Amino acid sequence: MTTTSDTWTLTGPVDAARARALLARLTADAGVPARDRARFLAVLTALLRPSREGRRQRLTVTAGEDLHLALDGAEPWRHTLACPSPLPRPLPRPDGLAEADLAEALLGAGEDTAVVLAGLDEAEELVRFHREELHQTNQGVLALHAELEAAALAQRELLDAERAARAEAENARRLLTFLADASASLNASLDHEDILRRLPKLLVPEYARHVDVWLVDDERTPPAERAAAAVTAARTGRPQHAAPRPGGLPGVDDLPASVLSPDRPLLCLPLGARTVQGVLTLSAPGERFAPDTAVMLLELARRAGIALDNARQYEQHRDVAEALQRAQLTELPDTPGLALAARYLPATHGLNIGGDWYDAFPGPDGSVLAVIGDVTGHGLRAAVIMGQLRTALRAYAVEGNGPARILTLLHRMLRHQQPELYATCAIARFTPGEPGVVWAAAGHPPALVRGPGGEVRVLDAKPGIMLGVPVPHEYEEHHEELPAGATLALYTDGLVERRSAGIDAGIERLADALGTLLGAAELEQLDAAADALLRPMLRDSEHDDDICLLLCRTAA
Repeated sequence: MTTTSDTWTLTGPVDAARARALLARLTADAGVPARDRARFLAVLTALLRPSREGRRQRLTVTAGEDLHLALDGAEPWRHTLACPSPLPRPLPRPDGLAEADLAEALLGAGEDTAVVLAGLDEAEELVRFHREELHQTNQGVLALHAELEAAALAQRELLDAERAARAEAENARRLLTFLADASASLNASLDHEDILRRLPKLLVPEYARHVDVWLVDDERTPPAERAAAAVTAARTGRPQHAAPRPGGLPGVDDLPASVLSPDRPLLCLPLGARTVQGVLTLSAPGERFAPDTAVMLLELARRAGIALDNARQYEQHRDVAEALQRAQLTELPDTPGLALAARYLPATHGLNIGGDWYDAFPGPDGSVLAVIGDVTGHGLRAAVIMGQLRTALRAYAVEGNGPARILTLLHRMLRHQQPELYATCAIARFTPGEPGVVWAAAGHPPALVRGPGGEVRVLDAKPGIMLGVPVPHEYEEHHEELPAGATLALYTDGLVERRSAGIDAGIERLADALGTLLGAAELEQLDAAADALLRPMLRDSEHDDDICLLLCRTAA
């Protein structure tokens, strides 16, 4: 496409005005948008200031598809303006413009300015609109941020509450587990002193720095710095807390600071189920007792009091049963031609005292009856029933009945008078001038016989049923030859029966001991023989049941 170029020489304000007016008309005719046209003319007007001041400038205008301008001066300027419509050929010159054209160009510039101003107004309105939207968006963002902050704070509070609840639940579980284990440990013993020894071991150092137990009937007095609190707890039956400041513990009374002001808080807890037996005093492991820990300690003290009360009752019951049992044991008769020795050992633990007995007495015909028996059950009731059987047996023997008949009558009596109790029994009758022994048994462990040469045999004839079993029964008598110097051993199951082994193994041990340990010298001292026989049978010195042993030796 051909181009048209023209150079205009501008030497004054009129030339500058004509050039601007001509370019305004050309760009308007070429369809340049008003905003672009106004921006172009504003720049051009500023560049034409030297011409307006009388200095010479040359403006070269080249018209093609676009309008190209070049201004020579102190500061050369090049510019290209895109023209949507074609420019006229040839280009008009500025000096050809009339005054009317200048006026029209001036008015057109005002219109362009109005268009630009209108655009600016629209832009400002749009800016205001977007500014308002941005403000509202910022407000929304701030509100959302505040909601997120509130939600985060609520979440943190919930997490803290959950952690606190978990910690509290874990602490409660730990306290309950300790309480259960400690209660089991205390109730596992029926020894009063053993329970008192276990308490400090359970509580120190986790729940108390120091533990002291003061019993009301003890000759010892509580330590001076704890005496007031302990005495108050024992007198009132109420737990007492002594510290410089009140503890506010549930179920615990705070002593006035004037009564006692120790360096470390003290907790004095009464011990006893029915009556106050003593006071458990604990010094705090830290600065104070925690409320949950105090509740657990109160319950532990209550259970410890029950354990102590049970131990005292057990000891009283055991002492009475043992006293009654020993009171009914027989002094062995001094019989020509027959030596007797007996031992009774109460159970070392538990309430398994009462029910085992031995007896030896002369019959109306001059014979001697050796008896050993065991009543089922333990305690006072068993001891009382044992006494009744012992008395009835002697009465039946006085009537001239033999061992089997005596057992049959005892069986009948026990069935009718004590249907819920049973007993075992063995009776051996030695008659002067007659060799051997006549015996009968009711469910009792078999007797052992040691010959003069040390050989041991078991009297293994089948014994009858236990006394009192609800079945009619007639017992049988057996005769056993006993050479001079032979020893018959009668015993109860407590001597041969252990939890770790059956009764048959215990009988074998007893037979070995009888054959090995009873030498000739010991047979001369039958009491010493009884002790020698018990030693290997009771190596651990612990047995769960009473033990009776009755040795009968025929004269050499």
